[in-house]
Amino acid sequence: MSNTQGTHRAAARPAAAVRRTGRAIVPRALVMAVLAGGTGAYVLADKAVRLTVDGRPRTLHTFADDVADVLHEQGVEVGDHDIVAPAPGEALHDGDDVVVRYGRPLTLTVDGRHQRVWTTGKTVAEALRQLGVRAEGAYLNASRDASIGRHGLFLDVRTERTVTVLADGREHTVRTNAATVRQAVADAGVTLGGQDATSVDADSFPRDGQTVSVLRISGHQETREEPIPFRTRKHTDATLAQGTEAVDRPGRDGVRRVTYAYRTVNGVRERPRVVESVTAREPVTEVVRVGTRPLPTAVTGADGLNWGGLAQCEAGGRPDAVDATGTYGGLYQFDVHTWHSIGGQGRPQDAPAAEQTYRAKKLYVQRGAAPWPVCGRHLGG
Repeated sequence: MSNTQGTHRAAARPAAAVRRTGRAIVPRALVMAVLAGGTGAYVLADKAVRLTVDGRPRTLHTFADDVADVLHEQGVEVGDHDIVAPAPGEALHDGDDVVVRYGRPLTLTVDGRHQRVWTTGKTVAEALRQLGVRAEGAYLNASRDASIGRHGLFLDVRTERTVTVLADGREHTVRTNAATVRQAVADAGVTLGGQDATSVDADSFPRDGQTVSVLRISGHQETREEPIPFRTRKHTDATLAQGTEAVDRPGRDGVRRVTYAYRTVNGVRERPRVVESVTAREPVTEVVRVGTRPLPTAVTGADGLNWGGLAQCEAGGRPDAVDATGTYGGLYQFDVHTWHSIGGQGRPQDAPAAEQTYRAKKLYVQRGAAPWPVCGRHLGG
């Protein structure tokens, strides 16, 4: 702006502190002195000034020397974020216009990004223009005509963005100022239902040019009971013959209830996922005694026979041999009942070869070669 004498004034800038105590008093004292000397000097010292504070103009007469003096004289306080034109340090002349625009704090959110700024705009529209925020087609949480008080305002701006939604084999592109991806999907005319999800967080802020895929999800849960295998604990027992075992406590499998989630995404079935696993019954550990007492090898009445020849004939000399029916096992093809009747434990094919021969000798003493009607002839040599 220019004064009435046509001289150039400094550009407007944020005001510095202008409270300089007593500066307005000195010019008044000078004026009184001038008045004593004549009315001509009085007329020269008086200035007519137009002062506009935050859009409210008034005309006043003052003897102030500069802008800071007239502001102090009028009780106008300015801060770092306020604008004063001419600047507070500029000389004051008759006919000057002095403009004060107060700064207002804005807590501004633009497309999800938060910042605190200052503006001298008195309305939302003025502030947006001043801050260079593109508001065409944007969502605003306050009317563009809404005034901004000295205490400031919370202003949320969501500009229009282009978002592409891929759903059900089709592409949907939409211009939206939605606050969430979920709302942008809805604006594109796509409905999310049931377990459906999006490729990005549905509650996140949609960005311009973003592509969002919709995942059509269906699924269910199933609970199954699965066994927990029992463990076996063995300890030695000198009262049992070597190669024999005795079960003191039978083992028992436990039970585990496992819940699986089955899910199909866009028609493709995924692998089941364990949701929960709870032990319904603990397994019982099996306790087994293992014999360590050496077996006798001699049996009166059976020593000296060709036991190797009998074993070769019955089982090809293999201690773990089992016939085709699964009934007979071991070197001498015992059935389980006969094996137990002569002191054997478990299955004959699981016992050491020496024990099998010892038990065969005991059977021979009881029944002769009759248990081996075909191969018994080999016992004689």
